[in-house]
Amino acid sequence: MYTINEFESRAKLDQALTDQVAEILVSAVKLKGKASIAVSGGSTPKGFFTALSNMDLPWKQITVTLADERWVDITDDASNTKLVHENLLQNKALDANFFHIKQGDELTVEVLSDLNLAAGTTVLPFDVLILGMGEDGHTASLFPCSNEIHSALSRDAAPLLKVVPQTAPHERITFSYAYLAQSQNTFLHICGDSKKEVLEKALADSDTTQMPIRAFLHHESLATQVYWAE
Repeated sequence: MYTINEFESRAKLDQALTDQVAEILVSAVKLKGKASIAVSGGSTPKGFFTALSNMDLPWKQITVTLADERWVDITDDASNTKLVHENLLQNKALDANFFHIKQGDELTVEVLSDLNLAAGTTVLPFDVLILGMGEDGHTASLFPCSNEIHSALSRDAAPLLKVVPQTAPHERITFSYAYLAQSQNTFLHICGDSKKEVLEKALADSDTTQMPIRAFLHHESLATQVYWAE
């Protein structure tokens, strides 16, 4: 299931999303003593990251992580970890915790095993999940072009998986659909006319292996909130 929320500008979208996410995180901390949020990379969320970083939240009880990451050095411009540290873990959010899903030089079976164990005790299930969407309908690093797409979409998958896309650079690590879908609150944050066209294509069919974002939009009980601005 999905709900589409359209905004007149990206600034208004960023503020609305910030207010909604802040309220959820505060409520989670009050209820459980902690909260977790998984975010995505790209240029689209930068304004949201900055706005959220300036919110007066119980950041010491909040853990931030990534829905997926390229297996590159965290100083590389392609690193989502670098993006989050430069744009979200700033200002008042300097006190937040960060769960690294890119650890070490090689993405080995042993590294994955350790990360899966740590994720289960640290961030899962997410209180908030912010997804993006590519022109091919991929989300996180659930790529339709990858050999791992069926296992990544399986409800029996481990929390974190290695993915090697055929049409995009870099080896990836990603949370699987099964664990992304367990988030208490899921948002799809997209901007621009081209992404709206991709969204409309995704809504017109249900084949998740062709467009993995459909797994969230057409889920029978997962309520995905789509936030879009031109």
